[in-house]
Amino acid sequence: MIWDREHETMERGALQALQWQRLQTQMNRVYDKVPFYRQAFMEKGITPADIRSLADLPLLPFTRKAHFRDNYPFGLTLVPMKQIVRIHASSGTTGKPTVVAYTANDIDLWAEVMARTLTAAGVSKNDVVHNAYGYGLFTGGLGFHYGAERVGAAVIPVSGGQTKRQIMLLQDLGGTVLCCTPSYAIYLAEAAEEMGVNMRETQLRIGIFGAEPWTQEMRREIQAYTGLLALDIYGLSEIIGPGVSVECECQAGLHIFEDHFLPEIVNPNTGEPLPYGEPGELVLTTLTKEATPVLRYRTGDITRLHPEPCACGRTLVRMEKISGRTDDMLIVRGINVFPSQIETVLLRVDGILPHYQILVDRQHHTLDDLEIWVEVSDEIFADEIRRMEMLERELHNELYNAVGISTRIKLVEPGSIQRSEGKAKRVFDRRQVYGD
Repeated sequence: MIWDREHETMERGALQALQWQRLQTQMNRVYDKVPFYRQAFMEKGITPADIRSLADLPLLPFTRKAHFRDNYPFGLTLVPMKQIVRIHASSGTTGKPTVVAYTANDIDLWAEVMARTLTAAGVSKNDVVHNAYGYGLFTGGLGFHYGAERVGAAVIPVSGGQTKRQIMLLQDLGGTVLCCTPSYAIYLAEAAEEMGVNMRETQLRIGIFGAEPWTQEMRREIQAYTGLLALDIYGLSEIIGPGVSVECECQAGLHIFEDHFLPEIVNPNTGEPLPYGEPGELVLTTLTKEATPVLRYRTGDITRLHPEPCACGRTLVRMEKISGRTDDMLIVRGINVFPSQIETVLLRVDGILPHYQILVDRQHHTLDDLEIWVEVSDEIFADEIRRMEMLERELHNELYNAVGISTRIKLVEPGSIQRSEGKAKRVFDRRQVYGD
């Protein structure tokens, strides 16, 4: 199913013409009305008139999360408060949050791209959407809510937490679509099992999971555990919230709604543009956002872009699942390590459960120590010590081959790693305690 066939299946030349038209409008708006951008243009020695086509996009200044915090709360907002109808903020753990304002037209745009999102995932007016994303300043809950209502589906605004109650509601209210983080989907399935409920016997058929990176191996675990078609969604508060891109039922990459969000891939170290198919940092420009438009926002997310049309009929560029974040990358003994690399290896091994923690330590200025705690099945944990030792060696060797450094593996019993009802915390870098 395709919600907006005109824009989701545009011929690329027509799409680029639309992007260029909208980019010119946004450049002039931010240059005229946002002091931060006027100064950024001046520092680059350019004006909007110097940008003559999409090919000149790399001449424009980058925007970073720090710029939102430096201009807190409304320094990047270009409409007066009387035009603002909603304010959201990121769930940052340090410093000031990133505040983003919305006009009535922005809210309508958000509902529209979320309607595209849900439709691409196979959601229709016949569905019941169990929305377990958090409501509030976080954009996840309300974004899904708007999209589900726009397509005509029934919405259960359950939000996060109260897991046993959620399982009861899934049974009693007949949810067919589950929306939450991938780690919470696993937690729900485990809790249901403890309650004697098989999620495969509910009416759920689709899961739309995001707000944290997750691998293809995690997808297979979720689908095997729940019976759901597990689809990835991507979004950022600074851009609009959820609704920037989503996988369709083909599971062949996330379609970016390019008529509203102009994507680039750049070298994360130099900022230089990279061609289609090359891995790098995703950069996004909002083409239609009114209240807080953003030029060349550096997301920190590592992916690739593929322009080939999808089997679903959409011609929009597709991004691969996020393979890591520039700020999540660990440098251990001089080697770059992404948590997603470790997850991929762990979940390929039989008997390993999708719950793990990565601990990096350095005491008394010694070498970095990388330790991984991972849950194993009841069968393995109850088996003889020799089998556990063999599995530890297997994981150690597989991880060494994948990331190039030696790790210590600690196999733990099921349920011993703390579960999260929101974004899972996987990495604990204790080096900060001792200093680098």
